[in-house]
Amino acid sequence: MPSRFVLVGCGGIGSQLLAPLVRYLVHSSREALLVLVDGDVFEYGNALRQEFPASAVGRNKAEALAGWVREAGLACQAVPLYLDEANVVDVVREGDVVLLAVDNHRTRALVDRHIASLAEATLISGGNDEIDGNVQLVRRRDGVSLDGTLSEIHPEIATATDGPASGEGCAARAAERPQLLVTNLMVASAMLNCLWAVCETGSAPYSEVYLDVVQNAARPRSWLRVGVDAA
Repeated sequence: MPSRFVLVGCGGIGSQLLAPLVRYLVHSSREALLVLVDGDVFEYGNALRQEFPASAVGRNKAEALAGWVREAGLACQAVPLYLDEANVVDVVREGDVVLLAVDNHRTRALVDRHIASLAEATLISGGNDEIDGNVQLVRRRDGVSLDGTLSEIHPEIATATDGPASGEGCAARAAERPQLLVTNLMVASAMLNCLWAVCETGSAPYSEVYLDVVQNAARPRSWLRVGVDAA
């Protein structure tokens, strides 16, 4: 079991993922450290689909959730910042499991590039539009990318210029690309499924899962560069 888990993005997907993730880590690895990363503040308009106490309105999301994580019995560090080229090296380290739950390709590309520079790391990235979404698994083992990278499979990630550097919060971006609670929940659940498979069995028989809430469907596919047994 890895010792350090980094959840980047504590909004629609990340806040829904947090409670079951903490329960899993508390009962599976009490020595684990959970790092919460988000530069945004919680706004009342997001209360329909983001899991925060009413007292969190106006507070940084990572800091607002970190106290609850500690009360649940898990060591937690809050990083109240958006990731950028300067701080990603300090936040995401060798051996980390990164749960990437952001709503922009700019941050996905940044984390993807950094993961590719590490010898050992696991990246589970989840995202969604209004009624569909996907989850990608990227594994680095002994300096080799078993699955490829996010940008290789989705070139639009590498070329995107969207992101938190624009100064827009989660509410503004959600207004442009509407999101639903049910879609956030479906993606969060698929991310936890993927994490469980990697931590408990050492591998997963897929590299990506497409999700559709209308069809209640999950369709996996693989771009493994090596056989599953070697992963």
